[in-house]
Amino acid sequence: MARSTRTRMTATERGEEVLRAAVDAFAESGYAATKTDEIARRAGVSQPYVIRLFGTKRQLFLAALHRACDRIEEIFRSSRAQAPPATSPEEALLALGKGYKTFLAERELLQLLLHGFAASTDPEIGDDVRARFGRIYALARDLTGAPESEARRFLATGMLLTVMSAMRVAGPDAVPTPWAQQILADLGNNGD
Repeated sequence: MARSTRTRMTATERGEEVLRAAVDAFAESGYAATKTDEIARRAGVSQPYVIRLFGTKRQLFLAALHRACDRIEEIFRSSRAQAPPATSPEEALLALGKGYKTFLAERELLQLLLHGFAASTDPEIGDDVRARFGRIYALARDLTGAPESEARRFLATGMLLTVMSAMRVAGPDAVPTPWAQQILADLGNNGD
């Protein structure tokens, strides 16, 4: 009798696989249009198993959003830690801005974040999205010492790049578009 060489995943590993599938599915289709059946199919599990792991589609969406926000915070911390000590908040913000190339390469994070903003009319999702965005804002200020106006400008630029990435006019597979190229050049090519 032939033995299977396939190893079984632990519940934690399977849950991680479901969460990765959820991030990808929600990033593509958003909260309302994504079905838990699709996430289950992508993860290679049953739909009832997805619900058993996460409770509801809303809870799974929030877990996916948390994953995206955690990654954003991780990239900001890493970008700041890898930069030489800054002598000014502007230099520290530039160090954080270099991390945006990572975001553009991991486009599903940014797309998921945009879908999170759009789904914020749901009170539970909105409360969570607002809290996490506030944490990202506070982290940018903490890591850089930037005043409110500079931190706001930094996040506004990041949101512009996020929207441009969603339109596929910024990032590694950008469609050449004159107006977008002008904006990116003005930003110092942070969006290529």
